[in-house]
Amino acid sequence: MLKTLMGQVGQYRRDTLLAPFFTALEVVMEVLIPFITASLIDKGIEAGNLQKVVLYGGLMLLMAFCSLIFGILAGTSASKASCGFACNLRDSIYERVQDFSFSNIDKYSTAGLVTRMTTDVTNLQNAWQMILRVAVRAPLMLVCSMVMCFFISPRLSAIFLAAIAFLAAVLILIMLKTTKVFNQVFRRYDDLNASVQENVSAIRVVKAFVRETYENEKFRNAANRLYRLFVKAEGTLALNNPVMMLVVYGCILALSWFGAQFIVAGELTTGNLTSLFSYVMSVLMSLMMLSMIFVMVTMSAASAERVCQVLNETPDLTSPAHGETVLSDGSIDFNHVSFSYQHGSGEETLHDIDLHIRSGETIGIIGQTGSGKSSLVSLISRLYDVSAGSVCVGGRDVRSYDLEALRDQVAVVLQKNVLFSGTILDNLRWGREDATQEECSEACRQACADEFISRLPDGYQTWIEQGGTNVSGGQRQRLCIARALLKKPKILILDDSTSAVDTATDARIREAFAKKIPGTTKLIIAQRISSVQDADRILVLENGAVNGFDTHEALLQTNKIYQEIYEAQTKGGGDFDQPAPAEERKEEAHA
Repeated sequence: MLKTLMGQVGQYRRDTLLAPFFTALEVVMEVLIPFITASLIDKGIEAGNLQKVVLYGGLMLLMAFCSLIFGILAGTSASKASCGFACNLRDSIYERVQDFSFSNIDKYSTAGLVTRMTTDVTNLQNAWQMILRVAVRAPLMLVCSMVMCFFISPRLSAIFLAAIAFLAAVLILIMLKTTKVFNQVFRRYDDLNASVQENVSAIRVVKAFVRETYENEKFRNAANRLYRLFVKAEGTLALNNPVMMLVVYGCILALSWFGAQFIVAGELTTGNLTSLFSYVMSVLMSLMMLSMIFVMVTMSAASAERVCQVLNETPDLTSPAHGETVLSDGSIDFNHVSFSYQHGSGEETLHDIDLHIRSGETIGIIGQTGSGKSSLVSLISRLYDVSAGSVCVGGRDVRSYDLEALRDQVAVVLQKNVLFSGTILDNLRWGREDATQEECSEACRQACADEFISRLPDGYQTWIEQGGTNVSGGQRQRLCIARALLKKPKILILDDSTSAVDTATDARIREAFAKKIPGTTKLIIAQRISSVQDADRILVLENGAVNGFDTHEALLQTNKIYQEIYEAQTKGGGDFDQPAPAEERKEEAHA
């Protein structure tokens, strides 16, 4: 874990080294000041030597000024190093998530990833700054002050040793108790963020079902659970201050009592006792700072583990060392493919799929919910890897291609359409960054999106809100199709991507595909038979297996599932996604 975190220091190594260096110089100046103070009192004030007073006083001012300068430099360097460290961490986490396959992303909730990039990284940033400054300053100040104390009076210094042993024992007990609590705290942060994210993203549903009170109560419960854990942790940590004060005042009383006796006996000077008071405060403040470090390290240890969990996650899908970058054509072959989302679980989503699709063909895919339609097409662009068999595109196994090259030639319009905040033109250029205005317009004409864009006041410069909330579902689908067409892919996959458009628009889109991109292999997943009946061939899936694969006319004659879906839809009844039950068909025939 430490090696992973240290690798994120990167270009801020210089500031990381300068911060403790300047801190050490600052401590040296501060430790020498009480020593000079003792000489000023004994050799200057008590001896009535004004020249010595001026000399030692000037030397103390110089040391104080140097300490100030070193402190400023140390603080500036530590700030740069810690902020840069946090910046690198966030960049690395974000880049790592971009490399994740879907199976990797499935391991983490969205809220969990957000918490890691915000709260957890902020904890590490604060801890890193404290380590560079306080973790250097406190031990160094403690050691130097103890050395000076033993130099002045070894016998009185025994008071400090007893105080340090007592305080260290108490701090260890506190740390052991709070560590477990802080581990739970950050898991509760995930729950809190998940509640907020889910509510905001689904606010329309919440309001439509008048569930505001329920959502408020759910969030309040999550916040209260986090509150109780923090109270438990902070309540234990609050013992730091009273214990610290007990030790400080105990040391001062002991030092005053025994120091006065030593002065009377002539074993100690007044200046030396004054210096000891300064050093005892330095020693005990160093211990307090060390306790703060322990608290911060305890809090950040849980954060560090969560961050490193993401950074060390190995993507399940990677490009081969010298992957193919050119797809010869858009042919697709499923060679006895089986697939499971959880490899080795025994629950297969697809079973022994053996299909062969020629380049340029239009293939319709239909089947009930859970039949494996989306899973099937996800294997073509290698969003997942097969459990058995192979998927070949252009005559080559998809695992032999460079991932970017493969996905650049296999355009997928997913079932859940996503638009990003920005103009319509910005969203279209996700398909191809260098696409001209005319190319974007042509893609929109093919997707039948130009007709509603032309009615907008700002046309292609119309601003799209996050998630495309200011356009309808059908408009969002058409923009996503146009975005995919801009890639000029060899394979185009529409995963139920015209479900929100009317049948007339759906027909125009299919007609445009036939005329404008005849050489592109098109796979169309749909619930409406009207969306796929003109396809070259239609694939019927049932429970992850091929139930039929033929033309519309042939399937009507030979495939029972296809016949049932067709009859249910043409008669205007039944669910598009499920054939009418046999009992209902018998009743209709009897009527």
